[in-house]
Amino acid sequence: MLQASPKHPAPDRYQQGLAKLREIDGEAGERVIDSLAGIAPDFARYLIEFPFGDIYSRPGLDLRSREIAVVAALTAMGNAAPQLKVHLQAALNVGVTREEIVEVIMQMAVYAGFPAALNGLAAAREVFAAQELEGASA
Repeated sequence: MLQASPKHPAPDRYQQGLAKLREIDGEAGERVIDSLAGIAPDFARYLIEFPFGDIYSRPGLDLRSREIAVVAALTAMGNAAPQLKVHLQAALNVGVTREEIVEVIMQMAVYAGFPAALNGLAAAREVFAAQELEGASA
């Protein structure tokens, strides 16, 4: 896990972001951060501090609503499958149902086109299948 250093002390927003990341993404979020340690540790710190420490921690929306928005945005982008998969799992973690996820992705066909929605549905199918395998092995 990313550690603070004298060059980059761990301010409150880092700790708040790390706690929020763990709450939303669990191990998947930590794997993303760990994967950046060897190539861009500062970017990993930014990822914890800004999105999770500053934005996700704001009081205006609950985590469920935030993840619905992220799933919609990443689906609409059409080219962010790895990030979409992490946030599909996060959406499930914070109480968004599979049916709601599918509806959000289908809604994006109207605004981002069928290819983006098809890519989103393919990512959802993978995440749902992995969740079923995990459940079967537990």
